[in-house]
Amino acid sequence: MAARTRNRGKGGGKKRARGRSRRKTKVSPLLLVGGGIALFLLVDFVRTHPVLSALIAAALLAGGVASLVLWLRARRREASLQAERDRVIEVTDGMSGVEFERWTARLLSRSGCTDVRVVGGSGDAGADVLATAPGGGLVVVQCKRYGRTKVGTKAVQLFAGTDRLYHGADISLIVTTSDFTSEARKVAAGVGIVLVDRAVLAEWARTGAAPFPLSRSGPYRSW
Repeated sequence: MAARTRNRGKGGGKKRARGRSRRKTKVSPLLLVGGGIALFLLVDFVRTHPVLSALIAAALLAGGVASLVLWLRARRREASLQAERDRVIEVTDGMSGVEFERWTARLLSRSGCTDVRVVGGSGDAGADVLATAPGGGLVVVQCKRYGRTKVGTKAVQLFAGTDRLYHGADISLIVTTSDFTSEARKVAAGVGIVLVDRAVLAEWARTGAAPFPLSRSGPYRSW
């Protein structure tokens, strides 16, 4: 008895499923009929009112072009305002780590780098931003959005273990809104990592000119 009851339940479920599927398929013919009627009315209107139809089409086209022009102008204006904001180092003080990475990426773009990508996150192996230098070399950047704390030797040593061996960097940078300890500068100079502290970063942001060569690879001194 229980088995027959279960079977009836299964059959009833199948019937309900088939009923639902049939109800769903009824929507498509209605849409086709509605679309056909709309198309017929449109063609009939164009045939009986050719001049008015042309005027309406021209107005729609002009409106679309005007909207596109306004949108492009707004984009350019926003890009210009963003560029002006990016020239002031103080804007980084209220940024999160991710925002500072994006700011650094825009700075690299202004300096002539291409294929600039923000890659920071879990499993980034020390790289926050990657870019291609004007000379074709790979730029690997680690960003340190610090307050008063200075970047120490540990951060430099960790980056030195991945910048070239893992990422294949031609130019390695550590960029900070703070400063570096003297020991960190010595380590960086020995392994060819460019250190960009707040003072140098401020000038770089103001001028858009990188304070180190972007056209060749090799060891660089700390800045």
